[in-house]
Amino acid sequence: MIIKKSPAEIEAMREAGRVSAKVLREVGALIKPGVTTAELDEFAEALIRLEGGIPAFKGYGGFPGSICASVNDQIVHGIPSRKVVLRDGDIISIDTGAIVDGWVGDNAWTYAVGKVSPEKRRLLEVTEQSLWAGLDAARPGNRLGDIGHAVQSVAEAAGFGVVREYVGHGIGRDMHEDPNVPNYGRRHTGVRLEPGMVLAIEPMVNAGTHKTRQMPDGWLVCTRDGRPSAHFEKTVAITEDGPVILTTEEGHRRPV
Repeated sequence: MIIKKSPAEIEAMREAGRVSAKVLREVGALIKPGVTTAELDEFAEALIRLEGGIPAFKGYGGFPGSICASVNDQIVHGIPSRKVVLRDGDIISIDTGAIVDGWVGDNAWTYAVGKVSPEKRRLLEVTEQSLWAGLDAARPGNRLGDIGHAVQSVAEAAGFGVVREYVGHGIGRDMHEDPNVPNYGRRHTGVRLEPGMVLAIEPMVNAGTHKTRQMPDGWLVCTRDGRPSAHFEKTVAITEDGPVILTTEEGHRRPV
């Protein structure tokens, strides 16, 4: 069941979005060679709580961290660890969210650690472009397939693989609500998009095959071929005036 939000509820979600966006940005600013993913996680949790929020991920389904930290060929759901030390040339996806007044904000970004290879740099650029294309398609009258098609078109035109098994989702008082939002699809198919729907759009794009493998810890997902992966995500409200990004901060906004 898709739970549509009123304009007042969408406005209330902005604070959870702001906190989530600030934490993601400030965690990103700490990324450099020698930092552990556990250090990033501890900083994120402290900042979420300082801003009046609750970490949305910590304890969710038993997940132990306040962020997911996924390095190089790791696609999503990497558990922060003191054993994972970032190195020059890595890329790292940080996925985090905050609950404020019962509303959830969810966002992700993939960062370069030091100087990365041309392949990784292009992967980051294309995956971000695919995110903006998907967000731009989140308009009343379009359908879910239009979002997936927009993401897929950008990623596959660059020769990259779009992950199938893991998708975006509705979001509100629960982190995962209906509908699922695939990053692939055909135009003019699927659920019609209507004002009041709030979605987490999150392309996961691999440099090689779209195929994945689940790791033994039950959380971490990696690329099947060992090539790098990138993950970008924003929470967006569909309104009469078009898409409105909720995981953003004043002074750090980029229009769709």
